[in-house]
Amino acid sequence: MKFEKSLTKNLEHIRQTLQIDKNFDLVCRVIDMGGRKAALIFVDGFTKDEVLLKIMQAWSSIKEEDLPEDAQAFSKKYVPYGEISLIDQEEDMVVQLLTGITCLFVDGYEQCITIDCRTYPARNVDEPDKDKVMRGSRDGFVETLIFNTALIRRRIRDPKLTMEITSAGESSHTDIAICYMDGRVDQELLERVKKQIADLRVDALTMNQESLAEAIYPYKWYNPFPKFKFSERPDTAAACILEGNIVILVDNSPAAMILPSSVFDIIEEADDYYFPPITGTYLRLSRMAAAILCLLLTPTWLLLMMHPDSLPPWLQFIRLADISYVPLLVQLLILEFAIDGLRLAAVNTPNMLSTPFSVIAGIVLGEYSVKSGWFNPETMLYMAFVTIANYSQSSFELGYALKFMRVVLLLLTGWLDVWGYVIGLILSICAIVFNQTIAGKSYIYPLIPFRLSELKKRFFRERLPVKKD
Repeated sequence: MKFEKSLTKNLEHIRQTLQIDKNFDLVCRVIDMGGRKAALIFVDGFTKDEVLLKIMQAWSSIKEEDLPEDAQAFSKKYVPYGEISLIDQEEDMVVQLLTGITCLFVDGYEQCITIDCRTYPARNVDEPDKDKVMRGSRDGFVETLIFNTALIRRRIRDPKLTMEITSAGESSHTDIAICYMDGRVDQELLERVKKQIADLRVDALTMNQESLAEAIYPYKWYNPFPKFKFSERPDTAAACILEGNIVILVDNSPAAMILPSSVFDIIEEADDYYFPPITGTYLRLSRMAAAILCLLLTPTWLLLMMHPDSLPPWLQFIRLADISYVPLLVQLLILEFAIDGLRLAAVNTPNMLSTPFSVIAGIVLGEYSVKSGWFNPETMLYMAFVTIANYSQSSFELGYALKFMRVVLLLLTGWLDVWGYVIGLILSICAIVFNQTIAGKSYIYPLIPFRLSELKKRFFRERLPVKKD
């Protein structure tokens, strides 16, 4: 609905729509401006009071004969602020107001003047707990979108860096920023992503980026490997943008969604680039080896324990030293679920109780479960190694994907013996090989299709290229 020149009629509609009389945090301040009535509407807590006060002081000296004929001329002459715009539709004004923008109505004008003097409750840009590095910057994304875009702008001072804003969710109207380098990005993928976001028909992005990821690229439930890379580090996001990737920032989410992402992109970490090439290469290869061991260690050991007589002499030390009262497969499956239970308990444990919880989990559960005969020491050892290897991955999604495939491999090995191990191994390989990125390319590029020069870059950290004059 379009606004009218009558301030009284406009306010009557707005009060009914926003239920200002019921909502204590919606403020409607009617003031006198040069003999005319004007109204300021804003959300308490979203507005910079000192900025609004200075603007209102500029209106105190306005005379009736000095008032312009339309809202545009008024905004140029009497609104001394940088971020202003004009709106003539009530629906657009309501969305802007609820995002924190202050709206000004003046009697006799058919447009609303919006003043973007927003301020959001925000925490400091401290180093994220999840993506810590041994060297490098110590700042991280926060829940405020404009702060996150500024952290990227600080690192890329190039006019080709583009940040387009859009929104999704019929009720939430969640702000979404699409960041890319013009001239380096895949234009076909960019247009497809923008169209998918524009065509979203959802009530709200309740879980922020996860909701957006599931909406623009529906996952196949039987393939647990992630399609997107998430990072809470602005330096990682900036590096990915410079490489031609697309970074999506969602308001209220302290992480960037990077696409397209292959399995090699997801395995990479910032530490690979904060150390010399030889050290970065070692860290990367160690992480890849840990991922393979995380998948294959316990199923392989289970298979060998099912045929202990076929062990060569140099592997005799892995045999069980004590009698197994509970089948090894059952022990491994119980520990798989127990570790997740301990992880969930650690997340929900207050900081003051974290140390006693660690003592109980590590000593009481670990030692006495072995003494009681439930578990063999070898089972506890290999599961502990697998758990540590799982935590070596920066991506929780990739860690859980490896866990799910490991459980499938354990079940098939315990059921079908050697053939089950082979089938499980083939299923794991197929889950990776036949997976695709959001761009429709191979998930394990440059292995398939094979590109030797690109493959070297994935396994070995190279020096930063320097342009010569």
